[in-house]
Amino acid sequence: MSSAKRLNCWEFRNCGLEPGGIFARLQGPCPVAANSMKYDGVNDGRGAGRMCWRFLQNKSRNIHTACRFGRISCQECQFYRRVHNEENIEIFESQGAPA
Repeated sequence: MSSAKRLNCWEFRNCGLEPGGIFARLQGPCPVAANSMKYDGVNDGRGAGRMCWRFLQNKSRNIHTACRFGRISCQECQFYRRVHNEENIEIFESQGAPA
């Protein structure tokens, strides 16, 4: 395990959409940060901050409608790839939502 700090998605993107974030009041908080305590602690994240793809997969069959960054596939997301690399999780190359 690396000694690097495990960032949540909103920290990695510096988007300000985490609960209490600078842009959350204007645009609404990120649905991952606001509604996903089920995944709290997974991959050392807060809420689903390091498991956003799982939350989005459960929330919507159409990932890009739920992801604030308009991803068609989570496999295209730099943060998804970072977490999978840090956690030594195999990245599946299928086109659907990640397992």
